[in-house]
Amino acid sequence: MRRILRCHAVALGVAAALTLAGCGGSGDAPDAAAGGKGLEKTTIKVGGLPIPDVAPLHIAIAKGYFKDEGLTVEPVIITGGAAAIPQVKSGALDISQSNYVSSFLAASKGEKLKMVADMYQAAPNTFNVMVPKDSPIKTVADLKGKTVLVNNLKNIAQLAVTTQLKVAGLSDTDVKFVEKPFPDMANAINSGQADAGWLTEPFITSTQTQFGFRKLVDTMTGQMEDFPIAGWMATDEWAQKNPKTLAAFQRAISKAQALASNDRKEVEKVLPTYTKIDAQVASVITLGSYPSELNENRLQKVADVMLEYKYLDSPIAVKNYIVTAAGG
Repeated sequence: MRRILRCHAVALGVAAALTLAGCGGSGDAPDAAAGGKGLEKTTIKVGGLPIPDVAPLHIAIAKGYFKDEGLTVEPVIITGGAAAIPQVKSGALDISQSNYVSSFLAASKGEKLKMVADMYQAAPNTFNVMVPKDSPIKTVADLKGKTVLVNNLKNIAQLAVTTQLKVAGLSDTDVKFVEKPFPDMANAINSGQADAGWLTEPFITSTQTQFGFRKLVDTMTGQMEDFPIAGWMATDEWAQKNPKTLAAFQRAISKAQALASNDRKEVEKVLPTYTKIDAQVASVITLGSYPSELNENRLQKVADVMLEYKYLDSPIAVKNYIVTAAGG
């Protein structure tokens, strides 16, 4: 009798194993089971610029926050938030950094995009227009007829500079905006290709120390004070198909954002791991803040300023373009 029972047990065990194997189906399902979280995808590619804004992503990787959620995040370097939109749409990236101006502009034109987590908010001297030390440009009004470099046209950079031009009695048509990646701006200005550049850290500090550049204006003043800069973006389709994966990403990144916001040392520690910022520079650069949750009222300010400067043809409700974390 014992022998018969053992045979039945073995048979049942084999049948159960075959049933579980058969349920695997697609390539994602076994990985999800292995992750133990039931995620639709356990490995995702996330785009980000090599700047301080995305520090929480790398903190979350280093601290194992994503791993705790059964998620593996592969960071991918991008050249700009606007430039990342096609990569997200094509599926080359699952989620990407994007400045809110570019995202809301694209969404207003019919792109099915969603902001899924907050990232970075401006602080004084985190986004400045810089000029060479011997430049004849002394005030914003002196920019009339000059060439100003921005990392992407019609994004947060151009909008921020335009708000300062307005204060000086100018408009965005009074200057020539030219696209140039942040790392290439200093050489372009020094070689005479442009007169000024809209820079963020660490490029503000590096152009000051290496070339003697000086600040012409802090663009995050006046109506741009505490302006929401960037967040994490995905397509609406991806968010709907991968709700558990998205929720896992949101929980982990929110935890990292909170840590970055409360402990600057954690940001300083991680910066040299994904940027060209060394430890010494990391300890002195100016940082913005790292909000840990999307806030509809705060982000509506972005859309309202965009409408004022005709980046939008009509008002938009930001709540239609964000996906908050479950319960938040």
